Amino acid sequence: MERFARRTVVAGTALVLALSVAGCGQQADGGGKASVEEGFKVGLLLPESKTARYEAFDKPIIEKNIKALCAKCEVLYQNAQQDAAKQQTQADSLLSQGVKVLILDAVDAKSAGGIVTKAKQQGVPVVAYDRFASGPVDYFVTFDNRKVGEEQGKALLEALQKGGDPKRGQVVMINGSPTDPNAADFKAGAHSVLDGKVNIGAEYDTPDWSPDKAQQEMEQAITKLGADKIIGVYAANDGTASGAIAALKARGVKPLPPVTGQDAELAAIQRIIAGDQYMTIYKPYAPEAETAAKMAIAAATGQKYAGQTQELTNGSGDKVSSVLLPVVRVTKENVKDTVIKDGVYTVDQICTPQYQAACRQAGIS
Repeated sequence: MERFARRTVVAGTALVLALSVAGCGQQADGGGKASVEEGFKVGLLLPESKTARYEAFDKPIIEKNIKALCAKCEVLYQNAQQDAAKQQTQADSLLSQGVKVLILDAVDAKSAGGIVTKAKQQGVPVVAYDRFASGPVDYFVTFDNRKVGEEQGKALLEALQKGGDPKRGQVVMINGSPTDPNAADFKAGAHSVLDGKVNIGAEYDTPDWSPDKAQQEMEQAITKLGADKIIGVYAANDGTASGAIAALKARGVKPLPPVTGQDAELAAIQRIIAGDQYMTIYKPYAPEAETAAKMAIAAATGQKYAGQTQELTNGSGDKVSSVLLPVVRVTKENVKDTVIKDGVYTVDQICTPQYQAACRQAGIS
């Protein structure tokens, strides 16, 4: 896991150097529309706040990196609260305020195509952030989302194998939002590992990534399968994991079956330390946010982003220069070497009085 962390740092350093080189090179076709020297407005559209990462990590890190690259630039921020129509209105507002580039994390990939198209009609480039969007997107940065699902699936399968035959009971799959293209990748990655090796007794797509809806889904699965028959839960992120765990606890299930997660939220790390959640996926947000900032500055000033990219095709068939970043699996055994080592959380933040005993047992206090 430490190797992954070092690779992430090296990649981030390389991206900084790449942007510096790009700034000295020739302008891309169309010429610059804005300059770092004079500064300009950058629009940032994030999809929701139920997932803790957006307000706690993505927003402040993007803002910090935009300022580092362009001291006179101003970031105009809006959060759509999982409402695609609201995000369209927010985009219109930012465009009317004269932003020179949009960083867009779409609520709904398909409907976001209208945002992208309108922005392009006004000469404003778009960087798709974390989730792909339809339409003529200029750049895309995300994590390897299929790999996320594969790592979740592998972790769950390994946990089940420790207890015996992984087909001795039923697995419940609580996937993410059906409007989020990343959720489809997570699900596909997990199925590629689990299919044929476990019994999937119930599976749900969770609207809006809602923990409350995930709890309801888990309650339905318990009623359908029987609490004593459920040996594992694939939960697509930490919010859905929290809902599943709440439902299991409400039914008096003890010990809890292994439950997966994603996003390395503080509450999830504490659940992992306490033994309530088996694992999460840590996606180092700093490199993703840094890359988005560099792409945005390059696009707004008519430069070509010079970092290493690969070409991906979005839902509307547009080919987009993209960066896929690695992910890290986190269990109780490597909390210290991942989220603590990278400074995401301090020991004091994790090991509150409620979790101090569990932290001592895990060797991180």
